Amino acid sequence: MQQTLQDTVKTQILVIGNGMVGHHFIEQLRQRDAGCRVTVLCGEPQLAYDRVYLSSYFTGTPFSELSMSTEQWYQEQQVDLQLNCWVERIVPTERLVYCRDGRVYSYEKLVLATGSYPFVPPIPGNDQPHCLVYRTLQDLQNIEASAAQSKVGVVIGGGLLGLEAANALKQLGLETHVVEFAPQLMAVQLDQAGGALLAQKIQQLGVTVHTGKGTQAIVPGTQCRYQLQFADGSTLETDLVLFSAGIRPYDQLGRSSGLAVGERGGIVINDLCQTSDPSTYAIGECALWQQKIFGLVAPGYQMARVVADQLVNQQQATLTFSGADMSTKLKLLGVEVGSIGDAHAKTPGAMSYLFTDPKAGHYKKLVVSQNGKKLLGAVLVGDTSPYDTLLQYALNDMPLPANPEQLILPASGQTALPALVLPDSATICSCHNVAKGDIVGAIGAGVCDLASIKQCTKAATGCGGCSALLKSVVDEELKARGVEVSNHLCEHFAYSRQELLHLIQVEGLTTFYQILSQHGKGHGCEICKPTIGSLLASVHNEYVLKKPHVGLQDTNDTFLANMQKDGSYSIVPRIAGGEITADKLIVIGQVAKDFNLYCKITGGQRIDLFGARLEQLPQIWRLLVDAGFETGHAYGKSLRTVKSCVGSTWCRYGVQDSVGQAIAIENRYKGLRAPHKIKMAVSGCTRECAEAQSKDIGIIATERGWNLYVCGNGGMRPRHADLFATDLDTETLISYIDRILMFYIKTADRLTRTSVWLEKLDGGLAYLQDVVINDSLGIASELEAQMQRLAGTYACEWKATLDDPQSLKRFRHFVNSDKADPNILFVEERAQIRPATAEEKQQFQLQIPVKNLTEESIA
Repeated sequence: MQQTLQDTVKTQILVIGNGMVGHHFIEQLRQRDAGCRVTVLCGEPQLAYDRVYLSSYFTGTPFSELSMSTEQWYQEQQVDLQLNCWVERIVPTERLVYCRDGRVYSYEKLVLATGSYPFVPPIPGNDQPHCLVYRTLQDLQNIEASAAQSKVGVVIGGGLLGLEAANALKQLGLETHVVEFAPQLMAVQLDQAGGALLAQKIQQLGVTVHTGKGTQAIVPGTQCRYQLQFADGSTLETDLVLFSAGIRPYDQLGRSSGLAVGERGGIVINDLCQTSDPSTYAIGECALWQQKIFGLVAPGYQMARVVADQLVNQQQATLTFSGADMSTKLKLLGVEVGSIGDAHAKTPGAMSYLFTDPKAGHYKKLVVSQNGKKLLGAVLVGDTSPYDTLLQYALNDMPLPANPEQLILPASGQTALPALVLPDSATICSCHNVAKGDIVGAIGAGVCDLASIKQCTKAATGCGGCSALLKSVVDEELKARGVEVSNHLCEHFAYSRQELLHLIQVEGLTTFYQILSQHGKGHGCEICKPTIGSLLASVHNEYVLKKPHVGLQDTNDTFLANMQKDGSYSIVPRIAGGEITADKLIVIGQVAKDFNLYCKITGGQRIDLFGARLEQLPQIWRLLVDAGFETGHAYGKSLRTVKSCVGSTWCRYGVQDSVGQAIAIENRYKGLRAPHKIKMAVSGCTRECAEAQSKDIGIIATERGWNLYVCGNGGMRPRHADLFATDLDTETLISYIDRILMFYIKTADRLTRTSVWLEKLDGGLAYLQDVVINDSLGIASELEAQMQRLAGTYACEWKATLDDPQSLKRFRHFVNSDKADPNILFVEERAQIRPATAEEKQQFQLQIPVKNLTEESIA
């Protein structure tokens, strides 16, 4: 029933829209004015939620973790929140808002935070069932329902949202394709080379990319539900079509109420975020400022702060909106991508520096001014570690170093910009517009720990991308003030990892709860529990699934296997040195055949078996253990592999038995738990076929013994190992490795690779050589004894589990039954493997749908 004007709800400030920007406006308003009457009309049935992490819904993240507040919070803030309240029209001359359910609201000031809606290209057939969009929580639920009835999914749109949508389909187990009209992915943020590398890396993860494809129609398919027909005559079959071709401002309310609207959409605003009606403001993606729509959350937050300042301070207001930086750093399908400023070098006279590493899959581009003194833009694909530094150079107009290319070269030593060099005006957190001066001011007011600084400034509480830079600013500012910087492991332990290790050793502590009761507080968390679990294993080497320890383990350690994206597990038996008998090969092949497992030879010379269900793990382990195999610890932060060449036994260049040495070394250190994974290699000559110089511990044979290399690694942050000692006999070699590894375990921070550990050691390589070779600390014999004890107490965790009926209960779906869950179905994705054509290689379109395979099934 339509309300009369006498029934009108009166309010001072009326907000239409309760997305991220609308919610941020309420926060900013209440920080400035606790008393004004505020009403929020939200068309969705849910409270404001974080759209940035929306795809995590498909990995099991509950909505409560995505929600940005609670109904109780709105009540405490004295804000009248109305959910499921769709506004149909606004009458600015009367300052009235009419809702679909008949309610009418009057206002003094109106804030439009209506956001945007997905653009669906006008393609014939776009309105059929299973043709969906990716925008809201309801959209995700629709996608999930459709995916349950589909095998193949296609995303139309290769921008930021399109790749997020592709990730969602991949997580749902669909064969996934991305179709982009432009000749490359992310054409706005990346240049052609960066877009091409991104496409290549995404395809390696199992998502097929089709660029330069204009979809003409969606018609019934022959093998799948639909067929996409492209302008070039080609076709693509799919069961699900997901449109993510951009957004359009939701400006209908402004348009129908007579507010000025841009030619291509968007409610026109000035620098105060006012519309053509002075009593009405627009913020976020519905607003058009100087012919620009800002599709990121940070500019919307800036607009929200401007309007809150205007409404509260009025004539004394100081904030204005003058545009926003659209730089972005994110991870798409596991691939790091960064874009800053003028990524396409369109500025007259601009020069570009390029660095590519085809092996690592890195592409970096710097765009600088004609005189080489100013950073105009950057593109980063595969490695975004320089992003924070480059962004500060760009935002603060800071002069570049004499050789700016050093900022993107690996291991140049110049990628980190000291936080103290940044001006106080430097923006640290763009989501909440937190400058370095705000952080310094908080520290000056007595806030001296990172958690409290986050709480009072809001820095790093948005997308989280500035967390590392924030910590650097806080640490350097505290040190400059003479304040000791906390190295506490977490809020439950006022000790570093190294200090906790010493406490465990000195006091003989054997369980987490002993340590917690004597040296901690609270109940523990996801940081301290696995860390202490690792420490206990490094000191006492007890069975990790023993009752006091099992609750400390990460998922992979809990089940002694690597969980994959589809919910199945991979199994990696140890194959020391890569040497294996024909009989053992036959056993692995028979196991893979009997359990329908996918086999992959890893980069560490082992065989990985993919696709095992939880209840199948003990059955598979039994067959492998009975054949003489042991766990390969591919699931743990421990020794993974010792790779080897064929050595002097077979190779005419080999000067030492690299295979025998690799087997002996792997058998000595197998099961060793450490701050991070450890990889080793032994090469039989200087031709280096085992690639020992890219490992944590690398050994190369010489005519006079062994050369030892330390602290290298491949992957996302490659580092060449350093030559540690030359021409060692085997006994000395082993003693040095014992000392290095135990010293690493004792002194490294959690989740720190040996390469980073060495870089952080005060004195670096020379200091480590002094400790290990010269025994400068007098602990060499202690380190060797501790390693010998660990080697002597090794036990295969698979066999220990098979011998323990209580532990075996963990490997079943039901607590009261050994039967499998009939509702869980695993569908074979990999139909066939074929070589790529020349055209496909050229276009980075390798038509090979693969499962989630990574070298050694990285945990």
